[in-house]
Amino acid sequence: MATDYKKIGEEILTIVGKENILSITHCATRLRLEVRDSDLIDDRLVEKIDQVKGVFFNSGQYQIILGSGIVNKVYESIIKDDSTFKDRITNLEKIKKETNPFKRAIRVLADIFIPIIPGIVATGLFLGLKSVALNDNVLNFFGTSTEQIPEYIIILMGVLTDTVFAFLPSLICWSAFKKFGGTPIIGFIIGLMLVSPMLPNAYSVADVNSGVTPIIAFGFIPIVGYQGSVLTALVIGILGSKLEKILRKIMPNSLDLMFTPFSVIFIMVLVGLLILGPLLHFVETGLVYIIQLLIHIPFGIGGLVIGFLYPLAVMTGMHHLFIMIETTLLASTGFNPLITLCAMYGFANAAVCFAISIKSKNKNTKVIGTSAGVTQLLGVSEPALFGITIRYGVKPLSIMLLCSSIGGALLSIMGIQANSYGLAVILSPLMYMYNPYQLIVYISIGVLTFITSFILTYLFAVPKELMDKKVE
Repeated sequence: MATDYKKIGEEILTIVGKENILSITHCATRLRLEVRDSDLIDDRLVEKIDQVKGVFFNSGQYQIILGSGIVNKVYESIIKDDSTFKDRITNLEKIKKETNPFKRAIRVLADIFIPIIPGIVATGLFLGLKSVALNDNVLNFFGTSTEQIPEYIIILMGVLTDTVFAFLPSLICWSAFKKFGGTPIIGFIIGLMLVSPMLPNAYSVADVNSGVTPIIAFGFIPIVGYQGSVLTALVIGILGSKLEKILRKIMPNSLDLMFTPFSVIFIMVLVGLLILGPLLHFVETGLVYIIQLLIHIPFGIGGLVIGFLYPLAVMTGMHHLFIMIETTLLASTGFNPLITLCAMYGFANAAVCFAISIKSKNKNTKVIGTSAGVTQLLGVSEPALFGITIRYGVKPLSIMLLCSSIGGALLSIMGIQANSYGLAVILSPLMYMYNPYQLIVYISIGVLTFITSFILTYLFAVPKELMDKKVE
C-alpha cells in the first residue's frame, strides 16, 4: 500500500500542535520544528506515526526522524495543505547562524565540500576498476599483460582517474563562490588558473626525480600549480566570493559586467599564486603530516581513538569537518585512511539496530529498527543513531562505540586505507578494490565488527521493556 504522506503530516501537526510550531524546515532525514514548548508534545505518540523512526530535541528544535526522501514529501504535504505554514518556514541558514561559531564553520565546510563528493566518489571507483583491470594476476588469467593493452585505453583510463584531482581547486573554488553568493563560474575560472598547465605541476615539483622546479618570483617566492591543494582553493574561493560581493556594491552598473569579474580574477589569482598559495601549502603539508601521525600511532591506538570519536562527532554534527581532512589526504597522498577508521561506526550501528529489532517484542520497534538498520547500511546514520542506538540507553551506545573503536584499531594495525570517500557500509568495499589484500581485510573486519556488535547487543543491550508484547 502506498504511503500516505499527507496523513503523516496531519498526524504530526495534531500531536505537536499547530499553534505550538513557530517555524518548520527539514534536512536530509529529519523534519525540524521550532516549538513554543516541547513539553506539550508526547514523544511516544509521535513515534507511533507511520514512517517516524524517532524523535529528539536538539539546538532548539524538535526533530522528527523520517528518513531520506520521506521527509521531503511529508514537509511538502504540510506546506501545501496549510498556507499558514508558509509564513513559518525557517531558512536553514538562519538556524545555522544561531549556533556557535565553531559549529557554523563546520557547517560551512560541509556545504562547500558535499556538492563535489559525487565526482570524487566516481573517481575512486574508476581508480578501483583501473587497478583491477591492470592487475597482472587478472590479466594473466585472461592470457594477456599490460604491454598488450592499447595505449589509447591506458590514456582513457587516466582521463577517468586523474582529471578530478588535477582540477580539484577549480571545483572547490566553484563551490565556495556558490556557497557565499558569488558567481560560481568566476570561482571556477580562478580555480582553473591555480592549476594552469603553464605553471610547474605541483606533483612533479614534489617528485625530486622529475627535474621540475618552481618558478621563482621576486627572487624568493616559489610559483607552482596548486593541483590537489585543498586549503589554498578553499580560502581563495571564500575570499574571492566576498570580494566580488563588495565590488558589485560599489561598481557602476555600466562597468559591473566587465570590470567586477576582471578585478576579482586578477586580484585573487595574484594573491593565490604569490601570497596565500605558498603560505597555505606549508600549513596544509603540516596538517597532513599531523593527521597521518595520529592515524599511524603504533598498536592501532590512532584507529581506536578515531573509531571512538567519529560516532560522537556525528551526534554533534561535527563529522562534517572530516570531509575537508579526507579531501586533503586524497589530494596529497592519493589515499584516505581516515574514512577507513571511521567506517566501522556504520557496521556497528546497523548491527545494534538489527539486534534490537529482532529480539524486541514491540511491533513498532521491530519496524523502526529494521528500517533504521537498512538505512544505515545505505549510508544514512541518523535514523539508526537517534531512533534506536541513543534512544534505548547507554548499553546500545556503549556497544556501538566499543565495536567502532576496536574495528578502527584493527584496520589501523593492518594498514588498510581507502582510495576515495563518500561510500558507506555495504558500498564501502568498492573503495578497496584497488588491492586484493585491502579489499579482503576490510570486508573481514567489517563483517567481524557487525557480528560482534549484533551479538553483544542481542545478549546484553535490549531493554527489558521491549521484551513485553503488551508495550506498543
